[in-house]
Amino acid sequence: MKEHSEGFNYTYSAKEQEEIKAIRSKYSVKEEKEDKMAQLRRLDCSVGQKAQAVAIAIGVIGALLLGAGMSLIMSDLANILGEYIFLAMPIGIVIGVIGMVLTGLAYPIYNYIIKKERERVAPEILRLTDELLK
Repeated sequence: MKEHSEGFNYTYSAKEQEEIKAIRSKYSVKEEKEDKMAQLRRLDCSVGQKAQAVAIAIGVIGALLLGAGMSLIMSDLANILGEYIFLAMPIGIVIGVIGMVLTGLAYPIYNYIIKKERERVAPEILRLTDELLK
């Protein structure tokens, strides 16, 4: 007597198999390590990103302060001071000068942060490049 299975068997096409694998990879735990070249690129990129973000923030804050000082001096914004409107010019000049100083310091701060970050990641970069060049 022959055993007969009542089950249903279906195989998916190659396109559907790839889609299934792509969906599965989204939810599976990633245990693969980052390769050395990708790690080297990531470290090199991270040095500039931190310095750039800080320099842009300082430059933007400086430019905004410079603009606020100019507005205080040259527009009706000084009216918010009320009876102390005579202080608008000195306060505007001080705020504007602070903004100019901050804007002028953005690039030296960028260079300083780049230098410090390069010193910080240099041992790891050199180790990775030695491994890759062998």
